[in-house]
Amino acid sequence: MSTDAMSNAALFERAQRVIPGGVNSPVRAFKAVGGTPRFVQRAQGPYFWDAEGTRYTDYIGSWGPMILGHGHPEVLAAVQKAALDGFSFGAPTEREVELAEEILKLVPSAEQVRLVSSGTEAGMSAIRLARGFTGRNKIVKFEGCYHGHADALLVKAGSGLATFGHPTSAGVPAEVVQHTLVLEYNNIAQIEEAFASQGSEIACVMIEPIAGNMNFVRASVPFMQRLRELCTQHGAMLVFDEVMSGFRVALGSAQSVYAKAIPGFAPDMSVFGKVIGGGMPLAAFAASREVMSQLAPLGPVYQAGTLSGNPVATACGLTTLKIIQRPGFFEQLGQRTRSLMDGFVKVAGDAGVTLTADSEGGMFGFFFADSLPQNYQTVMAKGTDTFNRFFHLMLDQGVYLAPAMYEAGFVSAAHTEQDIADTVAAAANAFRQL
Repeated sequence: MSTDAMSNAALFERAQRVIPGGVNSPVRAFKAVGGTPRFVQRAQGPYFWDAEGTRYTDYIGSWGPMILGHGHPEVLAAVQKAALDGFSFGAPTEREVELAEEILKLVPSAEQVRLVSSGTEAGMSAIRLARGFTGRNKIVKFEGCYHGHADALLVKAGSGLATFGHPTSAGVPAEVVQHTLVLEYNNIAQIEEAFASQGSEIACVMIEPIAGNMNFVRASVPFMQRLRELCTQHGAMLVFDEVMSGFRVALGSAQSVYAKAIPGFAPDMSVFGKVIGGGMPLAAFAASREVMSQLAPLGPVYQAGTLSGNPVATACGLTTLKIIQRPGFFEQLGQRTRSLMDGFVKVAGDAGVTLTADSEGGMFGFFFADSLPQNYQTVMAKGTDTFNRFFHLMLDQGVYLAPAMYEAGFVSAAHTEQDIADTVAAAANAFRQL
């Protein structure tokens, strides 16, 4: 980066001349909330500093991966050592085997795992594998769940049950999404009717068990239990997209949360990202040995990637996964996150502001509503203008929340009790000004 200091506004203007929208991922542009994006110069622990030298307490953590905070010394040492050995080989390494073993140790629903470089790649590959394994074409997703920008998944629901998808992005032919059905999250009647009418044609149902792309919305236990029953009954695969929730909401990921509530519960396939890379480009999909045997070079389902299992990324991810297994890690992380959300609800109430909140492990969400939304439509109806004002009031006090109402937030192990208390105090000040 240049050593000449520039303002965020000047950098954004410069960026827009050479990068579409001035950003390399849309939500960073602040379009949902308005204003000027902060250009990050460096980060450490629970903080980052922008181009103007302003420090922010970071509650997005690179959208989830930085569960240990930024620049954890053990992770940094592992990455530096790996980089000295080489950036990329295009050949197998022992460390990618170790990372696969570590993931499978924590995810009893799977027996084998394939490493890739992004959540989009993992989700796309999981669908291809589900179609190849079942010999079926149709897939089911839920409105408000985001599984990456693969063509077949860039679909929204229309009105009524099981509306066939229409592309939500230019450049995606209607023919590509004709086999994608989009249903309402947490709607048992819709999923029952979809399977009753088309169950023999459905290859898989893909779901974020705890959705982080419509803020923070859980799949209810009855909904998840019925989903599992229907997939089993009709021979469809239940695919858990845990790119965001994996190793973030619990050591065993969201599927372990549901396994505690539903005896014998397990998905057929799991998609991971973010935390397993510790902030480096790394993702994975995992399933039984029988399912994974359909992948090349063993089977007819092709998937490949030059940078898959990258030696620097696996060093980062492996060290991160080992640290989060230490005794008490998730207990403390969950307590800090609940403390933040409980604090928000209390000070909002003190200020006469209606607010509800939820969290699991190190992932959280809050809504300017009197009850927690259960699907995308109810999320969309809740307090966008209020959130935007709140976001900027917090930003002005050095607290960086997700710059859109439809994104979950994240607490790291580096956030101290004082950081949480200071953030709640900032929220109290913001709520009084709404």
